[in-house]
Amino acid sequence: MPSCQEATVLGYGTDGDGLVSLGDKPAFIPFAVPGDRLELLVGDDRHVELRALLAPSPDRVESPCALFGACGGCAMQSSARPALLDWKRGRVVSALEKAGFAALPSADTFQVAPETRRRIDLAFRRLPGRIELGLHRRHGDVVDMTECHVIEPALFGLLAPLREVLATLGVVTGTGDLQINLYDSGPDLLLSTDAALAPTDRVKLAAFGRSHAIPRMSWRSKRRPLDGWEVIAQQQPVFHVFGDVRLTPPPGGFLQATRQSEKAIADAVLGALPSLNRRDPVFELYAGLGTLTVPISTKARVLAFEGHHDAIAALRSGAKGQRIEAIHRDLTRQPLIAKELEKARVIVLDPPHGGAMTQMPHIARSGVEDIIYVSCNPQALQKDASLLRQAGYEILSLTVVDQFLWSTEVESVVAFTRSRKRLSRRQT
Repeated sequence: MPSCQEATVLGYGTDGDGLVSLGDKPAFIPFAVPGDRLELLVGDDRHVELRALLAPSPDRVESPCALFGACGGCAMQSSARPALLDWKRGRVVSALEKAGFAALPSADTFQVAPETRRRIDLAFRRLPGRIELGLHRRHGDVVDMTECHVIEPALFGLLAPLREVLATLGVVTGTGDLQINLYDSGPDLLLSTDAALAPTDRVKLAAFGRSHAIPRMSWRSKRRPLDGWEVIAQQQPVFHVFGDVRLTPPPGGFLQATRQSEKAIADAVLGALPSLNRRDPVFELYAGLGTLTVPISTKARVLAFEGHHDAIAALRSGAKGQRIEAIHRDLTRQPLIAKELEKARVIVLDPPHGGAMTQMPHIARSGVEDIIYVSCNPQALQKDASLLRQAGYEILSLTVVDQFLWSTEVESVVAFTRSRKRLSRRQT
């Protein structure tokens, strides 16, 4: 028969749920906070339900959002922000320790403020008489985003009029996706649907763009994503600025989540660079649009490698006259081999969520003295860092950036080196 048990939350699971110990087995309680004292209903099949919060943790806070618990965008609004940052720092430190590194340097940390996120991937669905536009609930349908404390107000202000125009489109018969980037030129929208746009849909979207000062609206097919995107309407030039470089990003281009976190990451990378002269070659892998490329080019010559054709074309066009060589190369299918990499004075890489995969063994064998790794996934970082540890690298500096507030995601910048001289300076 089911039984009631009391338990104290010991920590967080990787999904942000509270971890409790029930005998010899762990259980995970959604939205519980380490230090909470809970009353739980434990079934014969070990299914666990929360019955009551007996005593709250000192780190428990009131959620600022009425949608918390339903909307899948935030998993951890019950926890105080300093406690979340400390947990994320611990995740990165633990990953590096498991990779074989001991005596790690003290981590610098940065956490973004609410209402600063400038890009968001939304889902929508048509219901009788209305459109729901927002994020998916945990393992479920779309939750209409009537409130959000994460994204910039300029983005949130578009949601209500977007619901209205989506409701008028013949192409919206079921579900679809909408990506919004807040570039320096203004909001950039990329709509994805199963069916193709009718001419009347295009006219309505173009009118919407004009009335809401949206420089560009684009569309792509969910059924044929490899066909790419198509610009529906463009009212004015689309641009984004990195340092002194102004470029035209493609629809759906990748930006760091906030301006503040972008600067924190770039500052950490620049601070980890060794002393360079302006002709020293820095190889930047997975360069994207040039978020890090441009700042690094103020210190040295950059060879930027990126597999996404539209992104590297935008960087190449915008960086003319700079000390930047933008090279289109799929580093998963065609990684740079160690002999190519050994020409670099420094390697900087910002790989996708899965890590550097086929590229990483070549980096470890290259013998390049300094490597700066920007990670968005502690598990992938652990795997890749273990190869560097085996190759004799040590960690010079570590920065942890919480740019996805109230989520489990964490960004980090780790500087690896084989330079005894640089390591001795760190220790003094």
